Amino acid sequence: MEPYWELTFDADGDVDTTQRDRLLAEVPRERVTDLLVLAHGWNNDHDMATDLYRRFFTPCQELAGPRVRLGYVGVLWPAIRFPDERIPNFEPSVQATGAGPPPGAGPLLDEPTMRLLSGTFPDHDADLDRIGALLAERSEVPTRLYEYGRLVRDLVAVHQNSAAHRFADDTWTGVPAMLTDDAVEVCQMFAAAMEGTGQQELFGSLRKRLWNGAHELLRQASYYAMKRRAGSVGQLGLGPAIGLLAREAPDVRVHLIGHSFGARLVAYALRGMPASVRTVKSTTLLQGAFSHYAFSKRLPHAPSRGGALGGMQRRIDGPLVACYSRHDDALGKIYPLASKLAGDSSTFLGIWERWGAVGYDGIRAVDGAKRVKLGRAIPAKGCVSVDASAVVRRGGPPSGAHSDICHEELARVVFAAGRIPRT
Repeated sequence: MEPYWELTFDADGDVDTTQRDRLLAEVPRERVTDLLVLAHGWNNDHDMATDLYRRFFTPCQELAGPRVRLGYVGVLWPAIRFPDERIPNFEPSVQATGAGPPPGAGPLLDEPTMRLLSGTFPDHDADLDRIGALLAERSEVPTRLYEYGRLVRDLVAVHQNSAAHRFADDTWTGVPAMLTDDAVEVCQMFAAAMEGTGQQELFGSLRKRLWNGAHELLRQASYYAMKRRAGSVGQLGLGPAIGLLAREAPDVRVHLIGHSFGARLVAYALRGMPASVRTVKSTTLLQGAFSHYAFSKRLPHAPSRGGALGGMQRRIDGPLVACYSRHDDALGKIYPLASKLAGDSSTFLGIWERWGAVGYDGIRAVDGAKRVKLGRAIPAKGCVSVDASAVVRRGGPPSGAHSDICHEELARVVFAAGRIPRT
């Protein structure tokens, strides 16, 4: 995986200028022909992110043709990952450092989780302590659950007119129902969805099930903040950096790749880079954790509105490819529940269509979009959805198949999308 560079961004999208300037200077010097830029998803650990990059990029050098000089960029951004969340196919050395609660102990916030939450939501330590105490208590008194819901919602709230607010939604301005609806009903909803994915036991006391759902509410509320952050880092950070690279190395072919919220990050980078840039030759979204309507000009349920990234695929001098898997329970069952906006009138069944994720069923409602099977030819332009269910299928709860992306077949998709000559 050489030459390799890192680009580190803070929560506001500001880049480490030393790393950026090194990249701009060394890419031409290294005679790179094709630069693979990969952004991780809900990872807050440098070792885990770089291990993901190593594993995904490992097949690439052997795939590259003799005249191809590959370069690699790992995008690092502050995205929380709960330490009790299992990431499949990682060596023990890069697993979370915290042991977490023992099996059957219930949804507790251990010390590593509290440290991450404290860093993610500064100035909320007292609220986090109370959230942890309520989770540990698991009271049968309803007012305790309502207090918990209020505290969780306060963690992720931003002012309606703040710069961060505009990066939260992919289809229309609003607040997720999980942050506004009755807290008990929201926790019941998450508990039921988790039982459907095998993440919790189906039977058990109502109190335990509700507080399991409450723990998931905290997780999803935190991920909502990370989803918002991914948009701002992409548009305000990575997009402009790609613009500078195009100016300094106009002949280098750039291939953007993102996993989970990292897919949202690289997608928003298209909106943030100068419209004149033509060096991005492909963008590949791996299990993208954002709306399948994000690139639509007209939403099926609201034709007067479009997705936040409508038409951005035309900024790519090549295809926009979304790899999706029906085995991804994190996106197929939990994500739509967490994404539904307050005031939406869709039924429970209608949630899956209106609030679905691109990583679960591909790109929707885009004129001319294609759908192809894994291993088949990738169209040279436009939106393309690739069914990767044959390989993206492993992993245990709560992530399931969501993080199962390190496969040569997916590296081949990147090469096919970018028209990178192969051996």
